[in-house]
Amino acid sequence: MLPPRFLRRLVLAPLVIVLAVAAVVTLPIWLLVVAAASLRLPPPQRRGTRLVWFAVAWLTLETMALIACFGIWVTSGFGGRLSRDEYEERHYALIKWFLSKVYEAAERIFGLSVEIDGPPPHPDELSRRLTRPVIVLSRHAGPGDSVLLVHHLLSAYGRRPRIVMKAALQLDPSLDVLTNRLPNAFVPRNVDSGGIIAEIRRLASGMDADDALVIFPEGGNFTPRRQARAIRRLERKGLAEEAARARRLNHLLAPHPGGAIAAIDACPAADVVFVAHTGLDDLVTLGDLWRKLPVRAEVRATWWRVSAADVPRDDEDRIRWLYDHWERIDVWIAANHSAPAGGD
Repeated sequence: MLPPRFLRRLVLAPLVIVLAVAAVVTLPIWLLVVAAASLRLPPPQRRGTRLVWFAVAWLTLETMALIACFGIWVTSGFGGRLSRDEYEERHYALIKWFLSKVYEAAERIFGLSVEIDGPPPHPDELSRRLTRPVIVLSRHAGPGDSVLLVHHLLSAYGRRPRIVMKAALQLDPSLDVLTNRLPNAFVPRNVDSGGIIAEIRRLASGMDADDALVIFPEGGNFTPRRQARAIRRLERKGLAEEAARARRLNHLLAPHPGGAIAAIDACPAADVVFVAHTGLDDLVTLGDLWRKLPVRAEVRATWWRVSAADVPRDDEDRIRWLYDHWERIDVWIAANHSAPAGGD
């Protein structure tokens, strides 16, 4: 059960700051201990020191973000003016800075590289950027894919992301403070689909031209077991066409159309952007992270835009349309999927 907000503020946030200070002070000891312990492992798994460096970098950035959040809270009249646009912009700028530094740390420590193949920047495409809101429908695969997506939305495209997230993510203090001051939503683990759709509809209905609502229609990372379970669920509902199409997907789970349809209904002026990516697919569990953590993490991504005028208006047509684009993503992944992460 998630602790109440006041307890998270009074306990978890200060705890992160204490841990960050302790980690920096004892960093040489941790590096020596982990390096010595790693000598017993085969060479592909001697990456513990990288994890130590990244953990210290993350804790340090968390601490700096929390201190900045406290400063914004004070200057806003101890929270009295946080809802004003100027303070909302400060929080988006802080998230952009935080994710940029996390991205830089991942580049240096894990050799992370991201290659994005987007639409050519011809005049028509450029004229549509930041002139209307967008609904981003992305594949969900691997750790940090949502972080990379939000980072690029803020840094490369000047968008202000809105996301529906799992409530447990509020255990991360800086994420908890920052995202709860902005138009986002957290849903408990046991919430039904109706509750999630209601939050998506709420976020979509208030979007401006530079906003982006991020949705992961799969609802989780792909595994063969989850794929089989999703297909059985469709069959139990009598959705034979969707089940047959889901069975042909080799890298994706069947999309849940309810959230996408709710977002389109709530913001019919929004363009829809589809995002495909590969590179972190094989890192699903903590064990995968330890065994396969790459010396160089190469992520490839692509995206394409569907104009609001070209989005189907009938729900049945929208579901077929969504599966059409999901199949396109699946084909792209098959063509661009690299070897499993982890080799030296």
